[in-house]
Amino acid sequence: MSCDRTGMRRHSVFAHAVAAAAVLAVLTGCAGGGETEAAGNNEDERFIEGDGSSSSFAPEEREPAPEVSGETLDGDQVSLADYQGDVLVMNIWASWCGPCRGEKPVLGEVYEEYQDDGLEFLGVNIKDDRTAAKAFAKNYEVEYPSLYDQPGNVPQAFRETVPPKAIPSTLVIDREGRIAARVIGPATYNQLTELVEPVLDEEGGNGGGSDPA
Repeated sequence: MSCDRTGMRRHSVFAHAVAAAAVLAVLTGCAGGGETEAAGNNEDERFIEGDGSSSSFAPEEREPAPEVSGETLDGDQVSLADYQGDVLVMNIWASWCGPCRGEKPVLGEVYEEYQDDGLEFLGVNIKDDRTAAKAFAKNYEVEYPSLYDQPGNVPQAFRETVPPKAIPSTLVIDREGRIAARVIGPATYNQLTELVEPVLDEEGGNGGGSDPA
């Protein structure tokens, strides 16, 4: 009889363990949704896809962008100060990020359409392998540079504006180096142009892509 009771206890413990694991799996799957894991499988390298929400900030409400600098994927030095006087779209991405692949054609289209109006683009590649990132940029024919930020220092610097683990994220920085708008998640063409055009217009541009009335 004691042997039967031991077997029953073991079965009970096993059943509780299975149930606990199932609950944990459900809770993990519900945490933010769209969780993506970078190479390395480390806990601190898990990123969550944003919901695509956007915000814009009036000139009097804008905060100065943190000063960041570093080396591009091609080995050149770059900093945000280099873009002073231009409107800058800064996009945080990685080659292993599915939504980043989906939005790259949108970013390329907006860049091509508005660059003559003083709009610049700078990518920030995070938590990635340089070779994979360079192959990604080549495959998608990305024409603008990307800062190689393997540790993810740039998203941390902008953590007051965008969640560091939300990828992709996009920021619009005005000609005075202030944060004018943001998108948390993949940006659409209409969404990004609606954020960019008013900032270009602040310095007398025509917004690009359309004839003046």
